[in-house]
Amino acid sequence: MTALSPGMPEAPTEMQTILLIEDDAGDAFLVEELLAAAPTPPKIIWARSLAESLDRLTSEVQCVVVDLSLPDASGLEALRQVITMAPNTAVLVLTGLNDAHVGVEAVAAGAQDYLVKQDVDERLLARAISYAIERKRADLAQRNLADAQHLSRENARLEHGLLPVPMLKKELESEGLQHQARYLPGRRQALLAGDFWDTVQTPDGAVHVVIGDVCGHGPDEAALGVALRIAWRTLVLAGHTGNDLLATLDRVLRNERKSPEIFTTMCMVTIDPDLRHARLHVVGHPPPLLVRDGVHGGVDIVPGTPSGPPLGIFHDIDWTTIDLELGEDWSMLLYTDGLIEATVGGGPDLLGTEGLIRLIREQGEIDLDRIISAVQAMHRDALSDDLAAVLVGRSVR
Repeated sequence: MTALSPGMPEAPTEMQTILLIEDDAGDAFLVEELLAAAPTPPKIIWARSLAESLDRLTSEVQCVVVDLSLPDASGLEALRQVITMAPNTAVLVLTGLNDAHVGVEAVAAGAQDYLVKQDVDERLLARAISYAIERKRADLAQRNLADAQHLSRENARLEHGLLPVPMLKKELESEGLQHQARYLPGRRQALLAGDFWDTVQTPDGAVHVVIGDVCGHGPDEAALGVALRIAWRTLVLAGHTGNDLLATLDRVLRNERKSPEIFTTMCMVTIDPDLRHARLHVVGHPPPLLVRDGVHGGVDIVPGTPSGPPLGIFHDIDWTTIDLELGEDWSMLLYTDGLIEATVGGGPDLLGTEGLIRLIREQGEIDLDRIISAVQAMHRDALSDDLAAVLVGRSVR
């Protein structure tokens, strides 16, 4: 028989651990006798009052069995204090008060069950305690699930609000400008990744496009990507371009990154208002592809790339400006390496830039959705890296 003692609790065991708050020694002994007949008798820790129970209530306690007539609290107030002390522990009321109305109120207040002392036997009490523990576990699991779903929805709203919205005048459509973008984080159930892109038209009519890739994967890299994108947009709208802009972004990167090993590749394009000429800076990034007069006119890597190393590696760098004649009818594809790092045929060889060019030629056009679907098929629909792509062009047809 387990000896009841108001002293310190015994060492934790694998059996159920019950905290009994009962000021009557006879009733406490009766509870012990009833539970001793259970197939696996629980460990019972006895406290004569709420104040005393504070010292007995530890993380090993799975269920609190409380009387509603205690020296320092009575009725539902005693129950509320127990629930406040042990919000994540099952609570079972065992009282001499045979009042169905109080029982309903007790359960409504948070108790898992309400038992009357004179009505219980060993099987009923043992079963009620086990059910109370399982009920509490289910309640906590449901609450945790609801909290996780709420947090997921809040995170989704936050991440969605941080995704770029292109700043382009509607008049550009009549001038033949075409713009598409696709963005697929490699992290499961994420909207943001270390890859980033943005498009902004400044008051002078020039169209600025950026695509970048923060090395690494995870929320820290995604946050850094957002910081760099917003910094880029702000600098462009403030009139900064070229090396001045890149040097500022380099300082932002060095200040915001979590580790000195983190670097960022980027490709920036500024398209003149007449949409026939562009200036590029390819900062350690995969070179963009240029199509003139349709795919049959040729799909080529923009010559002269890269302009220099990624951001965050060397100090005091001057990146080379690449001047590019676009012509009348053209398309330019900017992308991150997630688009070209798919393995071909399940072997060790990667798709690469040449493979991407071949894929575009086979399809007869630059169709972002078809290209990404083909890449996903190579990955068996599970991307191993983040992927971003921006297609900008002009059609005079």
